[in-house]
Amino acid sequence: MVGGMVGGLPGRARVVVVGGGVIGCSIAYHLALLGCDDVLLVERDRLTSGTTWHAAGLMVRFGSTSQTSTELRSYTHDLYRRLEAETGQSTGFRPVGFVELATDPDRLEEYRRVAAFNRYCGVDVHEIGPREVAELFPPARTDDVLAGFHVVDDGRVNPVDVTMALARGARTRGVRIVEGVAVERVLTRRGPGGLPEACGVRTAQGDVEADVVVLAAGMWTRELAARSAVAAPLQAAEHYYLITEPFGGITPDLPVLEDPARYGYYREEGGGLMVGLFEREAAPWHVDGVPADFSFGTIPPDWDRTAPYLEAALSRVPGAADAGVRTFFCGPESFTPDLRPIVGEAPEVRGLFLAAGLNSIGILTGGGLGRVVAHWILEGVPDVDVTGMDPARLHPFQTTPAYRGARTAESLGRVYAAHHPTSVARTARGARRSPLHDRLAAAGARFTEVSGWESPSWFGSGPSGGPSGAEPEGPEETGWGRAGWFSCWEAEHRAVREGVGLFDLSFMATFRVAGRDASAVLDRVSAGAVAGPPGRITYTQWLNPAGGIEADVTVTRLDEDDFLVVASDTAHRHVHAWLRRHLGDAHAVVTDVTSGWALLSLQGPRSRDLLQALTSADVSGAALGFRDVREIDLGLARVLCARITYAGELGYELHVPAEHAVDVHDRLVAAGAAVGLRPAGLRALSSLRLEKGYRDHGHDIDNTDSIWEAGLGFAVDLSPGRDFVGRDAVLAARGAPPVRRLAQVLLLDPEPLLWHAEVVFRAGVPVGTVRAGSYGWTLGGAVGLAMIEPGVHGVAEPVTQEWLDAEPLEVDVAGRRHPARASLRPLYDPTSARVRS
Repeated sequence: MVGGMVGGLPGRARVVVVGGGVIGCSIAYHLALLGCDDVLLVERDRLTSGTTWHAAGLMVRFGSTSQTSTELRSYTHDLYRRLEAETGQSTGFRPVGFVELATDPDRLEEYRRVAAFNRYCGVDVHEIGPREVAELFPPARTDDVLAGFHVVDDGRVNPVDVTMALARGARTRGVRIVEGVAVERVLTRRGPGGLPEACGVRTAQGDVEADVVVLAAGMWTRELAARSAVAAPLQAAEHYYLITEPFGGITPDLPVLEDPARYGYYREEGGGLMVGLFEREAAPWHVDGVPADFSFGTIPPDWDRTAPYLEAALSRVPGAADAGVRTFFCGPESFTPDLRPIVGEAPEVRGLFLAAGLNSIGILTGGGLGRVVAHWILEGVPDVDVTGMDPARLHPFQTTPAYRGARTAESLGRVYAAHHPTSVARTARGARRSPLHDRLAAAGARFTEVSGWESPSWFGSGPSGGPSGAEPEGPEETGWGRAGWFSCWEAEHRAVREGVGLFDLSFMATFRVAGRDASAVLDRVSAGAVAGPPGRITYTQWLNPAGGIEADVTVTRLDEDDFLVVASDTAHRHVHAWLRRHLGDAHAVVTDVTSGWALLSLQGPRSRDLLQALTSADVSGAALGFRDVREIDLGLARVLCARITYAGELGYELHVPAEHAVDVHDRLVAAGAAVGLRPAGLRALSSLRLEKGYRDHGHDIDNTDSIWEAGLGFAVDLSPGRDFVGRDAVLAARGAPPVRRLAQVLLLDPEPLLWHAEVVFRAGVPVGTVRAGSYGWTLGGAVGLAMIEPGVHGVAEPVTQEWLDAEPLEVDVAGRRHPARASLRPLYDPTSARVRS
């Protein structure tokens, strides 16, 4: 037994953490560090016995364009440096340095973009040439290296030692750690409104009551969560590394080296070289369920399957191929469908937190994740953007064996794949299809995946799509520059600006909220007043008590006690859970009607002409004004017609019963020929909405942004006597101009492209980053929404239009700065005259 108690479980703890790997121990440590010592950590075997014990121990900060992920890495790096002095337990931290290799133009472009963003976040990364790479890592070949990206004080740690240091730090602050006791299930009870809430755990040695339960059980988390009807789609896969016998040139002070193009990472181990693999096609392990008694175990290596990848990796360091093999190790690590962790409160069960699915970055983010989860539990809201890790972004269908088996085979390899901005997963596709899928495919749709839905990214050749005879490559193969399909994208964009375009948005989350208290409940959760007259749409945000934006939705009052709520696909389960939890014991019902409807969006200056030709209803501007909703006839169907736009034009969203979708679509297409109707995809929708400055929660705005910072003050109703969640925080922040602000950014040079995470400079000083980018075909250059926050690298001062205009602005695109302009008002149609026409 390693330093824990056997038996003697307490009858109650405020927080029970399940799992004694690096994540569980970090959460327990940080709970105690933040003042909560009434914590029990339960480990079924011994600390580190799942995946932690065989992790490679890389401690690198370079590589992510997520601010949250980069901050987690930096916090973890600093924690591991100081933890030994605090606890007396070594972490094995060795800042030998880290070098990432770029051996082709696409990776060079990617890493230059990553490097600029990481420097903005405080990571001291430098681009170096092949000669400098050779000097830092002499055993490696560098004849094909275009550049390396060097972080001097990154390096490696000992995963077991780190975990033991965290455990020791937790114990000294009062946390109880019990090893050798398996948790069988999470206990739940009926909470407010009849919704389940966690109330403890059941173990082989008895039950323990708790206010909060955290499942940090690594690859066992999915099965434990499923026993409480909670979806946690993660799956273990075989993960390999080889350790050679000692050979010449391998010294303890060599930096960690990564060469993703050759599937490998390299570090010194016992005088030899550890060569880790992320093969392109991986092998899922025990899709049927991880054995309960698997502990400190290994998997027999599959030499035949991995030989080509191992050969490629060893070719980077020729001496390794000639050295003897000391160990060829294979052990399980768990991966998620989108290579993002599953961290946060489960939408299905209040008080049940998940912290798993780390996709091989558990050690290098473990410290930061522990701090975030502990803060979230104790304060009630997270203090970082968690939209990319929220368990609610994933769906129950992704837990099926067929889905997990197919997607995981690809997921591991995507860790080291080139991360092109339009790349999408290839496996487990076709899970969710709109009623119009076949029609769209026939029209030349090139599909991308949207929360499991197949949705057109753009339209190529076909009966009504793309230039005649054009067969441009798929968007997942584009790299970073312009591709053949850009002409299709541009044509769709211009069709919406100049004529009319038709989008299938059936993936949008749609809910019916009905009952005598529906109005009161929705008015309570919405920053905007939604209890207006029937037939009106309210665009509004839902806030947490700290004023952060939890959701960005439209709420339509259909009747006195009947409302329609529409949210983005990524917010689907989060919005559903948020609604249900705020219902409490109110007399109202929330029904998810997403699958019962198709949502067709008809957008452009000629959309009214087309719609009027197909209905007997009056859809003139006088009869159906902006944000009005009416039920109308359209062909053989009755549809709900909402005059609303996400493209910045006159437009309509048609909520069509699924069984009528094909008929309505076909009539629109047939009649649309007379007015130049064009099918349009998500690429065009993105460029259109970014030209207009429309926000997208989870991309441009998140739970850390206030209404004022996001430029959404117009959507708030602060009328006297009106109360809503987050009102006090909104009022407290009202007044002085915000010192961080979301602004549109337009590049003045029409050639470079914006995608995401490019750094914005003002007078040579970094002042923000692009959260989402596209190409503004109407504006004549790349356009994006950037969070401008001068206080990050200077003195915080109000961000006003005058301040933005006072000094020259530039945006770093892959290491080159390009002149830009920024605006707090929409650059396209700033008065919304076209929208209201």
